[in-house]
Amino acid sequence: MNLMTVDGYHAKIEFDEETDQFRGEILGLSGGADFYGSSPDELRREFKKSLDVFLEVCEEQGIKPRKHFSGKFNLRIPPELHERLAMTAEVQGKSLNTLAQEAIQKSVIA
Repeated sequence: MNLMTVDGYHAKIEFDEETDQFRGEILGLSGGADFYGSSPDELRREFKKSLDVFLEVCEEQGIKPRKHFSGKFNLRIPPELHERLAMTAEVQGKSLNTLAQEAIQKSVIA
């Protein structure tokens, strides 16, 4: 995954063949913000501009810029995998939640 970070905000970067430019989409916002650039430097400058405008609008409207995450979500997996996870957790002396959290932690971006 191509990821760019500015001021603690992360953006997913993809190439847009229609515009022949790179497109960035800022992640984890309570609304949408994207930006375009032809080079890494231009992309970073446009990221900063787009983020600044988004944050300014949020401040004007009294909106929190980042999405709120509760720390809870439902995960649907096949029953056979659920059973194997539960047994693995029991063998390791952990809760199913702890085992799942550890596995997920290994897969996420920093």
